[in-house]
Amino acid sequence: MNSQSSGSVSHLSAGECWELVRSASVGRLAVTVDDRPDIFPLNHWVDHQTVVVRTGAGTKLAGAIGHHVAFEVDGYDEDSREAWSVVIKGFASSVEQLHDVLHTLQLPLVPWQEGAKPFFVRIEPGTISGRRFRIAGADRADRRHRDR
Repeated sequence: MNSQSSGSVSHLSAGECWELVRSASVGRLAVTVDDRPDIFPLNHWVDHQTVVVRTGAGTKLAGAIGHHVAFEVDGYDEDSREAWSVVIKGFASSVEQLHDVLHTLQLPLVPWQEGAKPFFVRIEPGTISGRRFRIAGADRADRRHRDR
């Protein structure tokens, strides 16, 4: 592990961050629409250190394409009682070049929600950062669980 520790928080390397993004089944896309933040949970796929999502027309697509966005995933490891969070900040663009469309169509990115999702959005990261931390009170919760 290449994490750098700062107190009870370990800052993750870019490689560790990408590994965790790949392992997560759901992420959240944060966009700004009409000068207001909005956030959308969705499934994703990591493709050559970019994040690809599939969506239909609407607020999510309009707020993402051609704009700076944030994409976040997080998780929890019950064995270690540690949580983690990774945030990617980057620029979202529509997948439109023929070779890129053909490549993207082959990714195992299947929408979870019914309805037409004909648009692919690629997030090119500007930054990726992550951290891992022990859940506060995890030792106490473990003792209470064992004492039952």
